[in-house]
Amino acid sequence: MEERQTAVRIVGGARLEGSVRITGAKNSVLKLMAAALLAQGRTVLREVPDILDVAIMAELLRRLGCTVDYDPAAATVAIDVPERPEHRADYDLVRRMRASICVLGPLVSRCGEADVALPGGDNIGSRGLDMHVSGLQRMGATVSSEHGYLIAAAPEGLRGANIWLDFPSVGATETLLMAAVRARGTTVIDNAAREPEIVDICRMLTNMGARIDGIGSSTLEVHGVETLSPAEHTTVSDRIVAGTWAVAAALTQGDVTVTNAEPEHLEIALDKLTTVGAELSTVPGGFRVRMDRRPTAVDIVTLPYPGFPTDLQPQFIALNAIAEGSALVTENLFEARFRFVHELARLGADVQTEGHHALVRGRERLSGAPVEATDIRAGAGLVLAGLVAEGTTTVHEFHHVDRGYAGFVADLQRLGADVTRIPVDG
Repeated sequence: MEERQTAVRIVGGARLEGSVRITGAKNSVLKLMAAALLAQGRTVLREVPDILDVAIMAELLRRLGCTVDYDPAAATVAIDVPERPEHRADYDLVRRMRASICVLGPLVSRCGEADVALPGGDNIGSRGLDMHVSGLQRMGATVSSEHGYLIAAAPEGLRGANIWLDFPSVGATETLLMAAVRARGTTVIDNAAREPEIVDICRMLTNMGARIDGIGSSTLEVHGVETLSPAEHTTVSDRIVAGTWAVAAALTQGDVTVTNAEPEHLEIALDKLTTVGAELSTVPGGFRVRMDRRPTAVDIVTLPYPGFPTDLQPQFIALNAIAEGSALVTENLFEARFRFVHELARLGADVQTEGHHALVRGRERLSGAPVEATDIRAGAGLVLAGLVAEGTTTVHEFHHVDRGYAGFVADLQRLGADVTRIPVDG
C-alpha cells in the first residue's frame, strides 16, 4: 500500500489509437466502501478500480474492525462489517486521502460517535468541512475539533432535519446522506450535489434498504430506517477517466474508443471536444473520439454537475496549450487548481493566471522537460501535454496519478504511446 517512488518518462509525438475500457469511479467507490459500515454483514462491490486510494480505504476499514478482501485482478472488494465497528479513523491514513472523511457520517449513524482525523490529500485549495459539521449538528450531533481530530457524538441517535447546503458540495451531501439513512424521522437536504457519483451511492443505499426520494435532483428526502442490510453493487463508470481519454485522443490527433463509459455523464465536456474539432460518435457501451487536425482553442468554465467538471480542467488546459487560438479557462470550485500551470509552463505552454481565470495562448509545439505532479488531475494533464511535446518529458510524483487512474501507463502503451515508468531514488 506504500506510494511508489516512481516517475513516468514520455517520448512525445505518438498518435493514440485503439480502445480503452473504463473501470468504476474513484470518486464513487471510496464512498461506497464507507457506506458498507452502515450494515452488519458482507457487502460486495464490483468494478472497483486498481488504485492506491482503494487500498488506503481498505486499510482504514480494517482498523475500524472490518474484514476486507480486495481483489484488484477481479475488480472486487468484499467488506465484512462487525456488529459494532470501531469509531476512530487515524491520521496516518486520513492524511493521505481526503475521501477518508466519508466515514464520518456512517460512523456517527451506526456507532453514535466518530473520531476522524482532519484529512489531507490533494493540494488543490480549501475544501472546508463546515457544511458537514453544521448538517450533523442540525441532526442532533455535537461536533468539536480537538488535537487534529473531528469528534462527533450522538449518543441518543440522529434525528431528521431540514438542511440547506450553501454550496452543492459532493462531500457534504455524501456525509449527510449516509448519516440520515438511519436517523429518526425525515431529513431533507436542499441544494444537494447531483453528480452521477451521488446517484450511485443513493442506489447502493436503496439496495441496502434505505428510503430516498429525489435521487438525481437537488433536493434529497431521506426517510430514516432502523436497520440496513448488506448488499452487492456495481460501481458507476469513472466519467473523469473517460473524459481524460477523450481529451487525449483529441490532443494527439488520435482515434480512441472508450468503452464501459456513459457519455451522458460527460455531455458538456464532449460537446467542448466537438468545438475543438473532434469527431465524436457513440458505440455500444461507450463512445469514440477521432481527430485529424490541430485543435481549436475552447473556453472552459467549471461548475458543479451538470456543469463542466473541475476534474477535467487541467486536461483541457493542456489541450488549449497546443490549440489554434486563445482560450479563457475559469475555475469556480478550487482556487489552487491552477498551481499546475507553472509546471505546464516548463514545457513551453503560454498560460497567464489571474484570480480564478487562466488565459491560454495556444502554441504549435511544446518542448519536453522534467515536471512534477501536484495532484491527480494535474498529473494527468502533464502526461497529456508530454504526449505532444517534442523530446522527452518526465513526470515526477507520479503516485498522485496512480491514486486516480488504474493502469494508466499500460493503457497508454497499448494505445501506442512511448511511456515508461522509471524508479526514482529516495
